[in-house]
Amino acid sequence: MRNLHMMMPPAYKKLWKEDFTELKKEDSRNGKAWMYEADPFLANLERESAKANMEKKRVDREKTQAKEKEMVDLGLGPSARNKGRRIWEQAPKVDLGSRIRRDIEDLLRHHAIWNPYGVRIPDNEQSAIIEEFSQLGFRRSHVEEAVAECKDREEVLEWLLIYVPDDDLPPWSLPERYSAGVSLATDDLAREAKIKRLAAAGYSSDLCSQVLDSKGGNELAAAEYLQSTLTGGKGFSAGTVSTESEDLWEEEQGTLEAIFGEHYSNPLPEVCEIKSESPNLPESTTFRFQKPSGHYPSTPPVVSIQSKGTPAYIRLSAIRQALQHAEENFLGEPMVFNMLDWLEANMPSIIERPGKLRDISVIKFSPSPVGAASELPIRQSQKQRRGIDWTPESEKSISVRAGWEAKQLTSAQQEMTRKREALPAWDTQEAIIRSVNTNQVTIISGETGSGKSTQSVQFVLDDMIKRGLGAAANIICTQPRRISALGLADRVSDERCSSVGDEVGYVIRGESRIKPGTTKITFVTTGVLLRRLQTGSAPNGNVASSLADITHVVVDEVHERSLDTDFLLALLRDILGYRKDIKVILMSATLDADIFIDYFGGRQSVGLVHIPGRTFPVEDHYLDDVIRQTGFVSELNDGSFEDYSETSAQAEESMGKVLRSIGMGINYELIASTVQYIDSQLQDQPGGILIFLPGTLEIDRCLAAVKKIPCAHPLPLHASLLPAEQRRVFLSPPKGKRKVIAATNVAETSITIEDIVAVIDTGRVKETSYDPKDNMVRLQEVWASQAACKQRRGRAGRVRAGTCYKMFTRKAESNMAPRPEAEIRRVPLEQLCLSVKAMKGIDDVATFLANTITPPESIAVEGALSFLHRVGALDHDKLTALGRYLSMIPADLRCAKLMVYGSIFGCIDACITIAAILTVKSPFVSPREKREEAVSAKAQFHKGDGDLLTDLSAYQQWSERVKVQGYWQTQSWCSSNFLSHQTLRDISSNKAQFLSSLKDAGVLPVAYSDSDPSSSRWNRNSSNRTLLRALIAGAFQPQIAQISFPDKKFASSITGTVEIDPDARTIKYFNQENGRVFIHPGSILFSTQSYTGAAAYLTYFTKMATSKVFIRDLTPFNPYTLLLFCGSIDLDTMGRGLIVDGWLRLRGWARIGVLVSRLRIMLDEVLAWRFDNPPASLEPTSDAGNSTTANAGVEGIGEKIIEIVRRLVEFNGLDQ
Repeated sequence: MRNLHMMMPPAYKKLWKEDFTELKKEDSRNGKAWMYEADPFLANLERESAKANMEKKRVDREKTQAKEKEMVDLGLGPSARNKGRRIWEQAPKVDLGSRIRRDIEDLLRHHAIWNPYGVRIPDNEQSAIIEEFSQLGFRRSHVEEAVAECKDREEVLEWLLIYVPDDDLPPWSLPERYSAGVSLATDDLAREAKIKRLAAAGYSSDLCSQVLDSKGGNELAAAEYLQSTLTGGKGFSAGTVSTESEDLWEEEQGTLEAIFGEHYSNPLPEVCEIKSESPNLPESTTFRFQKPSGHYPSTPPVVSIQSKGTPAYIRLSAIRQALQHAEENFLGEPMVFNMLDWLEANMPSIIERPGKLRDISVIKFSPSPVGAASELPIRQSQKQRRGIDWTPESEKSISVRAGWEAKQLTSAQQEMTRKREALPAWDTQEAIIRSVNTNQVTIISGETGSGKSTQSVQFVLDDMIKRGLGAAANIICTQPRRISALGLADRVSDERCSSVGDEVGYVIRGESRIKPGTTKITFVTTGVLLRRLQTGSAPNGNVASSLADITHVVVDEVHERSLDTDFLLALLRDILGYRKDIKVILMSATLDADIFIDYFGGRQSVGLVHIPGRTFPVEDHYLDDVIRQTGFVSELNDGSFEDYSETSAQAEESMGKVLRSIGMGINYELIASTVQYIDSQLQDQPGGILIFLPGTLEIDRCLAAVKKIPCAHPLPLHASLLPAEQRRVFLSPPKGKRKVIAATNVAETSITIEDIVAVIDTGRVKETSYDPKDNMVRLQEVWASQAACKQRRGRAGRVRAGTCYKMFTRKAESNMAPRPEAEIRRVPLEQLCLSVKAMKGIDDVATFLANTITPPESIAVEGALSFLHRVGALDHDKLTALGRYLSMIPADLRCAKLMVYGSIFGCIDACITIAAILTVKSPFVSPREKREEAVSAKAQFHKGDGDLLTDLSAYQQWSERVKVQGYWQTQSWCSSNFLSHQTLRDISSNKAQFLSSLKDAGVLPVAYSDSDPSSSRWNRNSSNRTLLRALIAGAFQPQIAQISFPDKKFASSITGTVEIDPDARTIKYFNQENGRVFIHPGSILFSTQSYTGAAAYLTYFTKMATSKVFIRDLTPFNPYTLLLFCGSIDLDTMGRGLIVDGWLRLRGWARIGVLVSRLRIMLDEVLAWRFDNPPASLEPTSDAGNSTTANAGVEGIGEKIIEIVRRLVEFNGLDQ
């Protein structure tokens, strides 16, 4: 219809172009434009149908909003709903600076990976997602495109919020008062005007600014570059502008002006603008054509479309398609009219179906070279272990036997043999050898001091040597503690008259002394053997292949039922099915072996040998006996047992009164009276008294009561003491004094004090218990087990007949548990589940743990696996690259994660130090009598960053002083600052062990050293305390508490009103599992009134329930740390903000959440790539081939991602 007037007689042209056009416009304004369509009846039907669809969408939208409101308010009364609104109003707000947002979007559009495994959403779910998001305000075509590319509903929403342009997003996803394309004015008004003109075509202002600057401010060159990028690099040819080109352009402008009249304008000689008259386009649509810098019409003009209400990307899509059409049909002839005609005819359909967002993006989205991790190349020895040669009398076995026989003739060995013969185990030698050779599993029980740990392994080795199998012998013996492994290796080496590391050796974390082929007995900690089972198997083998060269596995102290021991027993039971020749020997300090016999198949397949003890008899005295003997009278009972005979009813009644007055608690006066009674019974005979108490507080109270006794020499004994203080218990007391030791259960088995002749047992122990329902570890004082009490009484009969005074009744003892509950049922299982998952050949963690000797609760296993998913160690029940490395590092899961993060973000030394502090303990000490002074000294190291960074500061200052002054010269400084010199040395030792483990795992290069300048890149951010806070929070996630500040208060001052810091008691803290929690009094943040660095949250390492739920080892952090490191990000589709980890709310633009969420995925990909490409050297290698070049490219992307994360954390999302 447009060109019809050209065919009319001149007299009718004005009627058609003016009068009829005005009439048509008037009808269009009144909603009757359909009458002017080619088929007005069909057009009217389509119009009515469109109105009905719009009404339906409005109703559906209102229903959706009502449903969302109902979901939020479900089950809540008016006050609760108001509280919910207040929670959002009080939630921290997050903003995103324009520059860093541009950098993130650039990264995502170039390198983001969507649906890397090609998961297809089922058809029924696709339909539901399309309907849901269409009703939320997204274009159906966009949702359909997203559904085809993404793996689930959450990823579809993220994809839409990233790729749908701002001006086409639904209002709920935009911040308040947001206008797409609006940018801040600058002082350079000319430049700003150019950017606005370029952006009017639909390009982003940021992109226009970048391109304009890259073209030296040349607006036409920038416009041509943008259009060339839009069409994939086509459309512009080099060359100079000819006179013919100028003439053609001017001639065409004259024709266009004649055709369009007042709708044509010519603001510049090389620019024309034509206002559309099409009723199918928005009324304000204007087409702008600019003459290109090259030859026209061999090169198409620069086109832009300005149309209010039409999203920018649709206008760009129309331009791209028009230019493609012109390339194919119009080149070489004036084309503005033809392009305009094509645009007016086709834009309505383009608006209806704009095409794929990816196709119309200015920047093409290329797949990232950073991929998901496959198998992790750990830096370790992967050589396959050789099987055992069981051929008897081999040449090497004959040589071994000859050497052994020669040694037996030496005087030193004969003297040692005589000492061994005095041990009870010597008499059971034949029984042990016979049982081991006959059965695949043998259980050896024997009390402390019987020689089972030192002799049994020697009996087995000597038997093999005698039988001509000495070359094949390879015995590995596990111990629950490092000190035990070291001590046994020393003792057995002495008994065999050899040096440690020859025939007998040890392997503990960070240290080993063995000689392959020569060492026949190796003492190891249980964790070391577990790590060998995890990492030492053949590439295509199973767990059993890691023990291919082992003939005997000896597991000592199985009665303790530690977590590692139960795990090892489960693995060994499976290995026995693959290795019929391997022998397993279990050693226990108790006779209760039935549970182990049943676990390994019953008595027909398990041998049992008992070694009698050599302790002296111990006489037991129970609480009522003690009261009678001491004549103890409590404050609540003034009676006396001397008034009645023992059999009288009055005596029994009086005893009942005393027992009731004592109650179930620990009576320190009775303990002191018992000490006096024991001393009076012993008279001048030597011998010490050992008192078992549940904890350090009880030890302090007991010693305070005992100090009043003139003859007592009171000493504490617990794990928190320094080694020098612990050694005092082994020394003889001063003349005329009797040694009285108040100890925790550390003295049950770990430490033996030879001169003890009397034991006072309170029957109590402090034990941790884990409740998987609320994820709470509780430290509770409970009754000890009968087995533990038996161990305690045995301490009184080591050197002579002794006595045990039990501060409980016979009935209380009968109600005690027979043995301690297995650790697997009372501790969190995250580390165990991760270790199981890392074992080759084990796919189902829950099934494996259900087959352990005492299976844990299924809810505890489920919670542990869920936790591993939350921290990123598992993804869809598969180990991630991070998870595989966490399983390789012998440290607490959170400490291992912190060290891995430190290696990625360039602060490895600080992170290793913090991990070592958490593994040992805080270096600060706080004597009860100098508590205020200790708090003041600790505060000098505090910079507002919480407990761990305060401990880090103290360690770093100590370390610098040691380098200058040496270890011993720093002791005075430590004392004045209430720091434990020994603890600091222990932290240093643990750092060295962790460093070795990280090198073994491939996290750090072998040549790394914190003192080497070439290692500086690994510590470039070690002084960035905001980043350290973030990494600690990421490592400890989901252990997060939200800080709830009270309402702000202000006070008048000379300069005006100032905000008053709130009282520390008015600041509240909440976590997900427990609601309100409290800062532990030992934390440096206990009395804090404000937090630095925009901190809105705390992360904690330890949570413990006593009188309240306390959190300690605290680090504050800001909202962007929460977004980047702490749990999944969900979008509130009512436009209120973001929800992190399912419970933490942040007010902010929905796109912020999506950008950060995708950035986190890219960060995970960088971590995976780095794990799969462990650093072989301290510095990136020079280009030495395609592989190196490719790696350098990925490394560059990774560094860019890490830098953006650092900036987000450091500036809390702002540009600076």
